[in-house]
Amino acid sequence: MKDMKAPQNRNRRYASRPVFMGWAGAIALSLASGATNAAEPSGPRSTVRDHLWIFTTPSGSSNNYMEMGGFRGGSRMTPAEGAFFLNIPNLILVRNRELPSLPSSQEWRAKTEYEQYAIAFRPLNKVIWSVVGSGGKGGMSELHHVLGLAKKYPNIGGIFLDDYIVEPRKQPDGRTVGRPAIMPEDLKSARERMKTVGRPMETWVTLYTHELDPKHPRHKGCEPPLAGFLNLFDVLTLWTWNGEELRDLDASLATLEAMAPKTARKALGLYMWDYFNKRPMPIELMKLQCERGLKWLRDGRVEYLIFLSSTLCDMGLPSVEFARQWIAEVRGEPL
Repeated sequence: MKDMKAPQNRNRRYASRPVFMGWAGAIALSLASGATNAAEPSGPRSTVRDHLWIFTTPSGSSNNYMEMGGFRGGSRMTPAEGAFFLNIPNLILVRNRELPSLPSSQEWRAKTEYEQYAIAFRPLNKVIWSVVGSGGKGGMSELHHVLGLAKKYPNIGGIFLDDYIVEPRKQPDGRTVGRPAIMPEDLKSARERMKTVGRPMETWVTLYTHELDPKHPRHKGCEPPLAGFLNLFDVLTLWTWNGEELRDLDASLATLEAMAPKTARKALGLYMWDYFNKRPMPIELMKLQCERGLKWLRDGRVEYLIFLSSTLCDMGLPSVEFARQWIAEVRGEPL
């Protein structure tokens, strides 16, 4: 297909850097760029690559979705491998299917699974770790595990709340309304507890387009309303569950901008698998969201682009290969 040709590299001085360098090369590159320097200042980065993130879950945890789409055999790609494969320096780890196991169940091990993941992530610039995982599972009980890691590993920079609106119920008036996985008063408590790490820690949240627009045919509201406490989040991440609705991406971002407090940064989530339609993201739509995301990065409307997910990267999906080539082309562009 025409869109799958390798993009032309517009910045020649980056053309010789390989996209996938192996563990030693990736670690050397990350260390050379100051990945483990805890004193590195926050704020705007110098290139597109510095604003790229990968959304990850433990190896194989999305196999059921791909099997429904006809891709059998499963993935073995780990979160860290996914980051190095795409050449992305920042990572979000989200618990899925009770993995990784909570440290409280692994005290007998020399290193818990949490700490083993944290060790693998040391070459990365920044890591955000879920306390609310896939399906809205988890909550305040997981916070102290993440804070303990953050005190030991300085690149762990915050918590992530995925699938934040839970327990949706049909109301007598026909609306579907859920509740927050962590209530606003508990979010305030979490933000206070995060100060014990001794450096700034951020709170990120997943927001789906169908949760923001009351006119959406699958709208899922929240009680209390989201708009009333979005100020408790540092980064609002925007996701479009149905790939066909990416054609309305401009309107979706405008809706979020109208709701978001001025202090919140925004991130665009880029699916490489169309979960609603049970298929790899079509190249046309993959290209649309990549190009729109880059434009918004340049314009300052979003701060980050997040590619989902590591568990797709070794299944031979055309959408993944497109994303990998696209990142190779634009990663060195100054912002």
